[in-house]
Amino acid sequence: MLSAKSQETSWDERIETALVRQGKLDNTDLERVRRLRHGSDQRFAAIVTKLGLVSERDMAAALSAEFGVASVSESEFPDKPLLLGKVSSRFLKSVQALPLEETDDRLLVAVADPFNRYLVDSLRLITGKQIERAIAEPSAIENAIERLYESGKSEPRMAEGDPAAANDDSIETDVERLKDLASEAPVIRWVNRLVGQAVDSRASDIHVERFEGRVSLRLRIDGILEPVDPPPPQLFAAIVSRLKIMANLNIAERRLPQDGRFQISVRGKAIDLRVSTIPTIHGEGVVLRILDRDSVSFDFEELGIFGKTGQRLEEILARPHGMFLVTGPTGSGKTTSLYAALSRVMSPERKICTVEDPVEYQFDGINQVQIKPAIGLTFSNVLRSFLRQDPDIILVGEIRDAETAKIAVHAALTGHLVLSTLHTNDAASGITRLLDMGIEDFLLSSTLSGMASQRLVRRLCMTCRVERPVLPELIEQLNLTRFLPAERLRLYGPKGCERCGGSGFHGRMSLMEVLVVSDSIRTLILKHSEAREIHRQATAEGMRSMYEDGLRKALVGLTTIEEVLRVTKSD
Repeated sequence: MLSAKSQETSWDERIETALVRQGKLDNTDLERVRRLRHGSDQRFAAIVTKLGLVSERDMAAALSAEFGVASVSESEFPDKPLLLGKVSSRFLKSVQALPLEETDDRLLVAVADPFNRYLVDSLRLITGKQIERAIAEPSAIENAIERLYESGKSEPRMAEGDPAAANDDSIETDVERLKDLASEAPVIRWVNRLVGQAVDSRASDIHVERFEGRVSLRLRIDGILEPVDPPPPQLFAAIVSRLKIMANLNIAERRLPQDGRFQISVRGKAIDLRVSTIPTIHGEGVVLRILDRDSVSFDFEELGIFGKTGQRLEEILARPHGMFLVTGPTGSGKTTSLYAALSRVMSPERKICTVEDPVEYQFDGINQVQIKPAIGLTFSNVLRSFLRQDPDIILVGEIRDAETAKIAVHAALTGHLVLSTLHTNDAASGITRLLDMGIEDFLLSSTLSGMASQRLVRRLCMTCRVERPVLPELIEQLNLTRFLPAERLRLYGPKGCERCGGSGFHGRMSLMEVLVVSDSIRTLILKHSEAREIHRQATAEGMRSMYEDGLRKALVGLTTIEEVLRVTKSD
């Protein structure tokens, strides 16, 4: 007969095998858990879920399937506590168990660990009944215990009656207490659950903000902020401190903005998060930018760059040297488009260097540099160093000042392909902006290969989109017959389904205009012509504006007219 320790080891090995087989855990993470288990009395499942390598839901499902034990969800938990007076909430929490159903001779219990013999023996001794087990998520069990056995006081250190709970100012001035609160299981679990919810919802950003008397929590999904259930106000300071600790920020500094980043594992996948804090009159506001490499496509077609616009972009990238800039406001997908361009021109024969702030996505085979202004590692300084590294292609995350612009132009002039971004409203305005920054007109006309400008619109869910009638008034107002005869015009709108979370939209795509610098455009640059005149000439030479690009995509059912009008203006 196997000893108790050997039997536990055998059970853990079966779970290891099951998780690897299901693709929930890779061999690297498995070795990491094994090292942590060495000399520890914690079970394999507990370590894996604490590290965030496998979600509690997936672990419960794996345990249920592997050992044939039934599983229960939180919706199946009782409305009233059982065994009151016989067991305490402290005991139930320590064994991670919740009584579900009691008869004359049996007791059904939700458990996190179905092999905890101490739990079974203790309950059998207390009740004198046969104990049956069902698997549930540990956090669901703990929440139910707090709700049923502790009258809703889920955070003893923050419960009503605790002076710290009644006075947020006293909490926020006590750094050591904040560190303690931020290290408690409920806060850690809440933060992990928030990130998991955001990733599952395809959110790009998480906004946690404090206002008078309330906390606001919103997720930016497909470019639109959507509110979700916020944490209790008394936990706000501890949650902010937890995020700052994870991002290696100073939790005692609440007067100045701070920026950092950290990595967390969600469903066994590493997710990078950028953290930005700002001081507000009611407390610090925190924004987390989710950088999920697997959720971002760097394919032109997937990004919405195709057809004539895509062909013009390919023409520019095919040139061995010169400068190509993507313009647009913050959050318009400029960097993603540049990464897609890099993916297009990458090859073993070419050396590629990038200087970014921050490095959002890491690419194998590319030399990527993160700027650090505090030590003098700026865009301009790194760019100078790149010229001594003999690169073929240089990506500059953003041209922010005249010095960086001049060095980028010099790099393009000496035989490099330079890619970068600029903050202007359209492609033609990017040319006048560079002239205003002090770039000589003859240098700009010699080095600039092209400019692009883009916006992001929500993409219709292909599963549930619905066709809508095209009103004659709309056809006339938008002049849609320039694209198709009136009888062939089709427009689509959102409906909502399970795939898109009821919004009717799933993902985003670019609306882009690509200005190719021709001889006539060079002449206008040398004349310091206005952006309006440059835009008019580029249109005459075949450039499709973002507005026109959007209308074409609406007519093939990729987005809606409303989305196009939201981010562009008619010529």
